[in-house]
Amino acid sequence: MPEIAENLALTLNKLEKWYSQRKGSIVAFSGGIDSTLVLFLARKYQGKSNAIGVISNSESLKKKDFELAQSVCRDFDIHLEVIKTNELEDERYNRNPVDRCYFCKEHLYSDLSKIVEKYPDFDVLNGTNFDDFGDYRPGLKAAAKFRINSPMADCEVSKEELRQIARYFNLPNWDKPASPCLSSRIPYHHAVTNKKLRQIEDAENMLNEMGFSNVRVRHYDTYGKIEVPKEELAQLFLLQDKVTKKFSALGFEECVIDTEGLVSGKLNRAIKDVVSKSN
Repeated sequence: MPEIAENLALTLNKLEKWYSQRKGSIVAFSGGIDSTLVLFLARKYQGKSNAIGVISNSESLKKKDFELAQSVCRDFDIHLEVIKTNELEDERYNRNPVDRCYFCKEHLYSDLSKIVEKYPDFDVLNGTNFDDFGDYRPGLKAAAKFRINSPMADCEVSKEELRQIARYFNLPNWDKPASPCLSSRIPYHHAVTNKKLRQIEDAENMLNEMGFSNVRVRHYDTYGKIEVPKEELAQLFLLQDKVTKKFSALGFEECVIDTEGLVSGKLNRAIKDVVSKSN
């Protein structure tokens, strides 16, 4: 294993102390890098029998991410439990209000209670990092309600530091582009349906196969809008006719390329004023 930078070594010492003060962990696991590192460190510092990963194989999780999560747990000898949350059956969720994420996490943390019953002395953890507090994340309120612990936030670990630590431990997804839930591709107040989620997933998989690894397809009911990094826009425009035909086959009436490029959380701009007034 390569040497680790002094600042990261200090951060790891803080994290080791954080974990060592607790008997065990139940980690809300999504396959993303944040929760992967939280689960990996629980396994490292607390031992196999005291580190439980729990993932919900819900409609809003990409199949690729579910498979990656399973692979990570196999490779690092981590105990994984699979549950099924049913947030799409909740009208509060599928109406897609600005606090949709709250209802999603409410379902997740509530359903996790069944796992907590099996390990009553363990804390429930999530992958929230220190940078997340600078964005609009209603899911944080659900975490507070259910008293979920966030080691990365508690130890003030930024997203970049988190990736560097994951790279140090050679985690397979240390440089994987962020992959928010599929519902986040649907503008607020546009209904979330299983059909839309499958169209988004299929469209993004198709674009991945065409060489665009970091991509979002926003679903606007009749058309899909594609976001890729600005430096990849020229290549996407060269393939526009081919992409449009594939989108049509998936059920989109139109395919639009966002010329601004990929911006994480772009749909939150529409609610900026609402959020500011509510805080």
